Amino acid sequence: MRRSLTWLACSLLALTCTPALAQKKQTIEVRTYTLVDQAAEAKLDQYLKKALIPALTRQGLGPIGALDQAAPAEDGSVQVLLLIAGPNVEAVTSANKELTKDEDYLAAAKDYLATPAKQPLVKRIQSELLEAFDCWPKLKVPEQQKSGSDRLFELRIYESPTENFGNLKVEMFNAGEVPIFLDCGITPVFFGQALIGDKTPNLTYMTVYDNDAARKEGWSKFRVHPDWQVLKAVEKYKGTVSKIHKSDWLPKSYSEL
Repeated sequence: MRRSLTWLACSLLALTCTPALAQKKQTIEVRTYTLVDQAAEAKLDQYLKKALIPALTRQGLGPIGALDQAAPAEDGSVQVLLLIAGPNVEAVTSANKELTKDEDYLAAAKDYLATPAKQPLVKRIQSELLEAFDCWPKLKVPEQQKSGSDRLFELRIYESPTENFGNLKVEMFNAGEVPIFLDCGITPVFFGQALIGDKTPNLTYMTVYDNDAARKEGWSKFRVHPDWQVLKAVEKYKGTVSKIHKSDWLPKSYSEL
């Protein structure tokens, strides 16, 4: 049964990797708000919920995920994660300019936009721009969100030592790593190669689980999966990852993921 499931997953993913469909890959912005303190998060939530996300939706972007920290950041800072999916690079990168023309946004964001310079809510806003993988061209809304169930997100960033190794790691996912995820119960939300970001060359991806126990079970299966043992032994894929960053996230009440 396991082998048949893997074959089916590979077959379905192969369909998404045809040239015609590959051209429809989304562009995904991973935006991290680093806040001055915990109290600032409630004010940012109101801005995101009532002003920014509705405005981005009017621009045709989405789905949009708004996520809260499940555990402290690597540097101990207070952070909020915003995931913005769009049909192409231009749609995502022109979003901020389009906001200045949106009267509904300007009205809803009035308080946030009037934040005094000496009392900021946000320390910095850091963004990474990704191109979705051939084998997973669109950000996927989790089934748990559709049913209103609890869910845990894991974000992983894989740095590569050179651009060539970075391309090879993306190829490795497209060549068979993703079907192994599916066979092990690891459910992807998105996969993307960084076009712009502070950790390039790298890829970034997110997976979702019912809870931490389900996450641990999935990765335990992955590590011993026979197809993974074969794939990781391919000579050209060795040394493709030089550093891994992991972080856990929970959905905010207004998140579309």
